Amino acid sequence: MFTGLIECEGVITRADRIAAGMRMEVYAPEFGRDMQIGDAIAVNGIRVTVAKFIRGAFLADVSQEMLESSTLGAVGQGDKVNLERALRLSERLAGHLMTGVADGVGHLELRQHAGKFSVYQFQAPSHVLRYLVEKGPIAVDGISVVAAKVAPQGFTVAVDPQTEAGTTLKIKGIGDPVNLEVDLLAKYVERFMSAYSEDETVSTERRGLGTLLRGLADGGH
Repeated sequence: MFTGLIECEGVITRADRIAAGMRMEVYAPEFGRDMQIGDAIAVNGIRVTVAKFIRGAFLADVSQEMLESSTLGAVGQGDKVNLERALRLSERLAGHLMTGVADGVGHLELRQHAGKFSVYQFQAPSHVLRYLVEKGPIAVDGISVVAAKVAPQGFTVAVDPQTEAGTTLKIKGIGDPVNLEVDLLAKYVERFMSAYSEDETVSTERRGLGTLLRGLADGGH
């Protein structure tokens, strides 16, 4: 699990296509000096596993499915990415719970200053927006932010100077794609409510069938 609090930015030094997806090399000499092979890392919000270390960088393999469902399929040499190590259970949860799997890809539509903050407006697909509420959390390229406004086609967030300076948001251009991951709890709530509704429907149908059978039995006497 991840929290959406970016530890640092890294630079893609290699992005080689392989049969099962991509082998990515990320240069980040100050990042996670206690990392080990097999550790989980979120790269722009997408979970990858450390496969090797080399000269201040780490290598990770990205599956074809992850490439197709996120922006990692379009990264290349020199691109900057947001990095976060997996959450330890002993640490404070300062952002929100994230799995490191993108629910969809959105696009930056607007950026403007509002006092000390910067306001970002993103377009998002409907299957992402269905889980988003105003003042609710969402991850944008692995960054935990809060939706200030939610519209039919997208959402707006206000980003503080520290978050903007320490992530790739500051270099995003209008139209650039971003990985989006919605609140995990919202998806669980929907699943539970759906299962409850199905159970209620089945119970109602069974009660109706029981009443019908009893009526037929009574009519036969």
